[in-house]
Amino acid sequence: MIRFIVQILIVASVMLMFTPISLAETEPLDEQGFVERQMEQLQLDEVRAYWEEISTEYGGFLPESQKGTFMEFVRGEKQFSIKEWGVGLLRFFLHELLVNGKLLGSLILLTVFCMILQSLQNAFEQHTVSKVAYAITYMVLMIIALNSFHVAITYASDAINSMIHFMIALLPLLLAMMAAIGNITSAALFHPLIIFLVNTSGLLIQHVVLPLLFLSAVLSIVSTLTDHYKVTKLANFLRNIAVGTLGVFLTVFLGVISVQGAATAVSDGITVRTAKFIAGNLVPVIGRMFTDAADTVLSASVLLKNTIGIAGLGILLMLCAFPALKVLSLAIIFNLSAAVLQPLGGGPIIECLSIIGKASSSFSQPWQLSA
Repeated sequence: MIRFIVQILIVASVMLMFTPISLAETEPLDEQGFVERQMEQLQLDEVRAYWEEISTEYGGFLPESQKGTFMEFVRGEKQFSIKEWGVGLLRFFLHELLVNGKLLGSLILLTVFCMILQSLQNAFEQHTVSKVAYAITYMVLMIIALNSFHVAITYASDAINSMIHFMIALLPLLLAMMAAIGNITSAALFHPLIIFLVNTSGLLIQHVVLPLLFLSAVLSIVSTLTDHYKVTKLANFLRNIAVGTLGVFLTVFLGVISVQGAATAVSDGITVRTAKFIAGNLVPVIGRMFTDAADTVLSASVLLKNTIGIAGLGILLMLCAFPALKVLSLAIIFNLSAAVLQPLGGGPIIECLSIIGKASSSFSQPWQLSA
């Protein structure tokens, strides 16, 4: 009971701080003007920096109507178009495919050369010469493929790191707006809980999931080098551990947030309604005026919170989408190489290209789930 009374007093104090009583006596409170004043007081520098980074790095693929400052989109001066952003993502994806076309050509030429050497082995009196030439060409091909594979891992790790830092920068703004609309309990609970889960997800993916997927791919490639020693079962086991760990954490994350969110929402709703009832009925003279002004303040705060939340979600999706398309383009190149070269005959080279393509595709899953 004491805790509930304290919550009511806190909510009433927050409403009083954000309610300009002097203006309410002379003219109705302008909701849009209050939103503008609140927006100027919020610390949006870090969020704005991420938006400028996206605009600088990928702005060449976007139409002119989608180029602007973060505040222009928040204020509604520029409209966010899903269709135009989709066209921009498609242009970026096609650009990545063209850039990686050189990789496709190199893989095809080296693989064809290896196949020719393999078919000409019987023409040599000493098979050692052809085997050495085949081994050298095979190693060059694997170095090129593994280097591109390492690039895909770097894209995945950098994307996850950027998303984690952006969410940490966005959370204080959203929690401050939640407190401004009276959700004191939710803000107090979610602040340590979400920060802990967000950081844990980043560490888990970067230091557990991605290394296990990489090790699984390496073991699968090693298994193609010889017919006598196979570690494909171990590779599949490590991959299942990585995917299972990610799935368990995602389930725990959603479960905790859902349960705690439902409980705190009920408590906050009762607290806000009680504070408004007490202020409107027990405070003489200015109680009703205070309640009306508080309604306007709460409506403006909800509008601002939703606007910042939608803008933050858009930035988070862009931080995820562009690197994911880079990795997807590499995966398509490897899978296309394996598909085109398979009619020339089987062998470890075709199998390695297929393994790397499948592993590159799996690298897009961790940060999609983390988003």
